[in-house]
Amino acid sequence: HEDICKISIKDNGSGIKQENIDKVFSTQFTTKKDGSGLGLSIVKSIIEMIGGKIDFVSQENKGTTFNVYLPIWKQ
Repeated sequence: HEDICKISIKDNGSGIKQENIDKVFSTQFTTKKDGSGLGLSIVKSIIEMIGGKIDFVSQENKGTTFNVYLPIWKQ
C-alpha cells in the first residue's frame, strides 16, 4: 500500500466527444486548428515515469474532469 496524492481538474465546458474518448492521450491527436496534439500525451508520459497515472471522465455538453494520481514519497 502506498500513499497517493489525487489532483482533480474539472471544467464545465463542452466535454469530449464520444468518438474522441480513446484518442485523448494519443500523440498528435488534436481538435484544435493550430494544435500539435502533444500536450496530454506528454503529460501522461511524465506522470507514468514517476509512477503515477491519469484518467478522466467526460460528458458532452457538461464538462470533463481529469484525475492525476501521484505517489507520495516519504523521506
